[in-house]
Amino acid sequence: VPILQELIQSGEEEDACIELLSNILEVLYKAQKRAEELQRQCDTHKGRHKDRGDTELAKVKKHIQLILEQLLHTVNRRVIILDRENTLRSHYVACMAAILSQMDRDHYNTYIKAFPSRPELMDFLMETFILFKDLIGKTVYPSDWMVMNMVQNREFLRAINQFATTLTEMFLSNSSFELQLWNNYFHLAVAFLTQDSLQLENFSQAKRNSILAKYGDMRARIGAAIRDMWYNLGRRKIEFIPGMVGPILEMTLVPELELRRSTIPIFFDMMLCEYQLTSSFSRFEDEILRKLDSEVEGGRGDKQYKQLFESILLSCCQRHPELAEPGKSFVALVTGLLERLLDYRAVMNDENKTYSMSCTVNLLNFYKEIDRQAMYIRYLYKLKDLHVSYENYTEGAYTLLLHARLLKWSDEANTAPMQGLHSPSLHTQRQLKEALYNQIIDYFDQGKVSLTTGSAWLLSHGGALTYPNSCPPAPLPLQQREAKFYEKILKVLRPSPDYFAVGYYGQGFPTFLRNKVFIYRGKEYERREDFEMQLLSPFPNAEKLKSTSPPGQEITESPGQYIQCFTVQPVEEAKARFKDRSIPEQITNFYKANHIQKFSYSRPFKKGPKDPDNEFATMWIERTTFETAYPLPGILRWFVVISTSTTNISPLENAIETMMKTNEKIMSEINRHQNDPSLPVNPLSMLLNGIVDPAVMGGFAKYETAFFQESYLQEHPEDEANIEKLKDLIAWQTPLLAEGIRIHRRKVTEDLRPFHERMEQCFVQLRAKVESQYGVREMVCFEDRRSGRPRSMAWGSDWDRLSHAGDRQVLTEATQTPKPSLRTAESEDRRSERKENHSSAFFGYRRQDLRQSISELPEPKDEKRRLSRNMSESNLFLSEGKQPPPSRDSTGAQPSTAGLSQSPTGFGGRVKSASKAAPLPRKISPTVYETFLEQIDAA
Repeated sequence: VPILQELIQSGEEEDACIELLSNILEVLYKAQKRAEELQRQCDTHKGRHKDRGDTELAKVKKHIQLILEQLLHTVNRRVIILDRENTLRSHYVACMAAILSQMDRDHYNTYIKAFPSRPELMDFLMETFILFKDLIGKTVYPSDWMVMNMVQNREFLRAINQFATTLTEMFLSNSSFELQLWNNYFHLAVAFLTQDSLQLENFSQAKRNSILAKYGDMRARIGAAIRDMWYNLGRRKIEFIPGMVGPILEMTLVPELELRRSTIPIFFDMMLCEYQLTSSFSRFEDEILRKLDSEVEGGRGDKQYKQLFESILLSCCQRHPELAEPGKSFVALVTGLLERLLDYRAVMNDENKTYSMSCTVNLLNFYKEIDRQAMYIRYLYKLKDLHVSYENYTEGAYTLLLHARLLKWSDEANTAPMQGLHSPSLHTQRQLKEALYNQIIDYFDQGKVSLTTGSAWLLSHGGALTYPNSCPPAPLPLQQREAKFYEKILKVLRPSPDYFAVGYYGQGFPTFLRNKVFIYRGKEYERREDFEMQLLSPFPNAEKLKSTSPPGQEITESPGQYIQCFTVQPVEEAKARFKDRSIPEQITNFYKANHIQKFSYSRPFKKGPKDPDNEFATMWIERTTFETAYPLPGILRWFVVISTSTTNISPLENAIETMMKTNEKIMSEINRHQNDPSLPVNPLSMLLNGIVDPAVMGGFAKYETAFFQESYLQEHPEDEANIEKLKDLIAWQTPLLAEGIRIHRRKVTEDLRPFHERMEQCFVQLRAKVESQYGVREMVCFEDRRSGRPRSMAWGSDWDRLSHAGDRQVLTEATQTPKPSLRTAESEDRRSERKENHSSAFFGYRRQDLRQSISELPEPKDEKRRLSRNMSESNLFLSEGKQPPPSRDSTGAQPSTAGLSQSPTGFGGRVKSASKAAPLPRKISPTVYETFLEQIDAA
């Protein structure tokens, strides 16, 4: 042994040291066996032979003990000195395990007592705990060397339990308590319990059975020791809170049922200990929430643990009335987080990151609700990284915006941990907030779909380019960048996205999807077939439901997976900030399909006796409206539906709605061509021809047959107001068509000239019929539009709020028409005629300022005269080279406000009472029509 000690101290001839050490251990092993044999022989003798044998045996044991003590101390020091990567270390560790295997309880007790002073003993225990923890964390043997690893663990466990007894006896009293020594013990014991070589559930059944038969489950034994040592601490427990919360949590998450049952109650003891001292357990709660996140993400925890945690802690809290309510809230908080974390972990590594994003949002919302800002920001950046990896730049921008809102325009230091690629030089909240807004604008720019309005919205809400009053103005480069974004609003084409309702039904889906409906925002020009294929790919066993009706209980409670998918339409809501403001149509069109929280699906059905000649009379609409948790687009491309409502739209209400949409479509095409003359004329051609040519679409004659008969009004007197609205919409369609045909005439090619002439002939007949039955409408706004850029006003309430039984309106006006300035004086008979006119207004597209005299508006270049019954610049009767009849408004007329009014349907312009002349025949020449107009004027 002295030779061995000398060789080891020199650090040379390591092979000789190991060989000599092995020989000594072999001699000790034989001596130990010989001592056991002598013990048996002594037990069989009596008298002086037994006394002599006991004396000799005691000498042998004493020599063995001394040698073991010397070897243990020497080898421990050598293992500590050797580098972890040194292959010789494993040889010394094997020798150390052999030494420990030959030490019994008496050897340990004698060895501990041999230390001359208490500090030296404490240093030895400290070094041993650190050494064991190091050897457990980075084992010196390959993982498949099961026997060597298990032998080492068996001897380490025996030594740890022996040293735990020493701790309790010598370092627990008030005068001798050593916090760091106890802390090292707990961390060593937890590291031993959670090491990979003891996790039997990861081994094959045969290997597991072999280990249990020979060594047993050492996790249960060390777990019981940890529990007993914790309860031995008494009033010292508070000194280990919250430091020991993480290690104890890690131990309880080990998937061994009995271990969990014996160790989970330690959490309640921690809660009770802190509550008795501070009347709360906030430190414990904060630490367990923080540690639970990292542990579950690392692969620990399951549903069984969630159930055990809930049942054991609730049972413990019920036995202590003062902790009943706070304990119940705490358990609900932890189990709620655990459920979300398990959902997140289940989809975290999927190739399709769609559901990872959903689970990430669930988690960040949870942390926001419980006010854990650091964890909230952590998951914000996880979500942002997922979006950017899938090129969802718009959603990534909205995600970063949530972090930017948490910051102030001040020089306060950043308290939350830095995330992402932000420079460490961003020390103040102002610096970080500005950097975030610049990144947000970049993402909006890359997002294409909503980059311009999104950026403008950001700027208008205190973004990087619009500073608070206390801040200096933005630098010139940023202002130039802002100008480019505003320019894109009017010039960049932004296709409207499609929206899809997706329902996940059946118990086979994870909890965050099960029996829920989501609204998805489709990508640019994405077909529903492609979307459905992508939707079904993560669930190859799912069955697609063909019906769009909500499934019954036999589907929702079944163990399978059923997916329902159909297209929904966005429901635009009135924008208060647009009221009484002139807004470019590009912006109003954008808000019809973006920043939407309500979506509708319409299903037609028949009700009442079927009318074979007119299907519109019995065509009802079942409209289902879905409301999402948040507007789209947002931090996700989809959001869960939080409420659903269903209403039935009557045939008359359906007709009103159809006419509104048609009129809006015409106006939209007019706006587009007014703003960009280079647009192709084909879409306008198809739209106009489908309305004015009865052979194509049938027009609105079906509505007249179904709803304008006296018999219908007698059966449905409550629909009188809606009938008037429908008539008003039909009347207002005429000037819209006139303007559209005028634009079409200007742009039509020679090849399509016959098509255009046919369309004008049909319109002449249609116009004569409508004006004779429903009155004349004139759109003065078109005159104003030719003098500048086409603009539009904000819409009123959504079209779903149609009149039903007389208690709902078709549209709620968003603005009041400005009072027009006086026109030139008119004759008395002209004024009396205007008094008979009923009010009407153009829905949404109204003049912002009518101060300019109507007579002063510019004339169109391709027209010489204007018909008073036409829209201000429409002239459809220039064919055959003839001039239209002179206007009834004389050139010297005086200013007047008569005739400019609003209707219940929202249109604005001049309204004249309907003449009672009979409808014109289907074919009529311009000459005959002029004569007819002159007769009407004379009348």
